[in-house]
Amino acid sequence: MANVSTATAAPRTAPHVSVNRPNPVSVGTIVWLASELMFFAGLFAMYFTLRAAVPDEWAEQTAKLNVTFAAINTTVLVLSSVTCQMGVWAAERFQPVRSGSLLQVNRWGMNEWMTLTYVMGAFFIGGQVFEYAALVHEGLTISSSPYGSVFYLTTGFHGLHVIGGLIAFMFLLGRSFSAKRFGHHEATTAIVTSYYWHFVDVVWIALFAIIYLLK
Repeated sequence: MANVSTATAAPRTAPHVSVNRPNPVSVGTIVWLASELMFFAGLFAMYFTLRAAVPDEWAEQTAKLNVTFAAINTTVLVLSSVTCQMGVWAAERFQPVRSGSLLQVNRWGMNEWMTLTYVMGAFFIGGQVFEYAALVHEGLTISSSPYGSVFYLTTGFHGLHVIGGLIAFMFLLGRSFSAKRFGHHEATTAIVTSYYWHFVDVVWIALFAIIYLLK
């Protein structure tokens, strides 16, 4: 009679199925930015309403704008979005600092790219303050005319959002330098900060087109 083995076969396990859930921090940031978009939509509506009500005022006051200077300032802000994304890509490969010399840009880490982004954002704010000073010198203030009110409100609120982004970059860099090991939490912080910065850039492109180009 054939021997019957007492050993039982190992039970077959079902293949592991991973579920990719959306990052709650990223989802929350996107929802919050959607509410911010509605806020700026209200500012755009106010701008066009006043422009339709007093078109002569617009024709007179827009002549005071320095389009060339604003275009240079806009270019710096748009390029800062590129450097910010380069920092995100470095964070996604968990590279907080450069792996070569400072002149080897292709080997920069997240800290170098985000620091450059911060400097470019600060340059934009400095340019906006300079522009405000020049316009006030020409008599355009927030209380001088309807155009002055809507100009300073729209660009001023955007400037506050840029300053908020600069504070976020300081928090991001501080967290990166203090972290014992650069990991997913630091990379997620870089990603959500980039969402905000790209949003600020897109809003400014729309503001620049409406205020400086569609006079």
